[in-house]
Amino acid sequence: MQQVRDGDTSKLAVLFDRHHRQLFHFFYRLTNHQDQSEDLVQDVFFRMLKSRETYQAKTTFAAWMYQVARSAHVDSFRRRKNETQWSETQPEPVNREPHVDERMRKRQEVELLQKAMAALPEDKREVLVLSRYQNLKYHEIGEILGCEVGAVKLRVYRAVRALTQIFQEMSGERVS
Repeated sequence: MQQVRDGDTSKLAVLFDRHHRQLFHFFYRLTNHQDQSEDLVQDVFFRMLKSRETYQAKTTFAAWMYQVARSAHVDSFRRRKNETQWSETQPEPVNREPHVDERMRKRQEVELLQKAMAALPEDKREVLVLSRYQNLKYHEIGEILGCEVGAVKLRVYRAVRALTQIFQEMSGERVS
């Protein structure tokens, strides 16, 4: 990214090749819309090119990229506020278990978990996607969200608790 910032914009293609799948999965987990996620990935790389001079080498590239991605998502969310709905259809998880009952139970749990994720407030879903699905370190999430590591840990903890509660309520389990 430093080379892109210094004027070698052809290096953005290398960054795209390395990071577009990761960004797509980030957006897909937030929006559950393939087309919207693909559009957001393109928007992020356009924004990165446009604001390349804001990149600082002291910040990890991933943290800077997710800050740009987060901004693109927020802008997109505002534009599509009334149109965006979580899709009920999900790709089926790959499952190699031999028993049909077990496969069906696991599929139902995955679907229920996806619905629970959709029911989370946007900020809680975002922090879970960054920490659990994108496997970012807490200090990187802190850079993205503009807060300290302790605050990130607390947000993740609260998001996991909220997700657990929603999941249990949806599954009919007793909430403790």
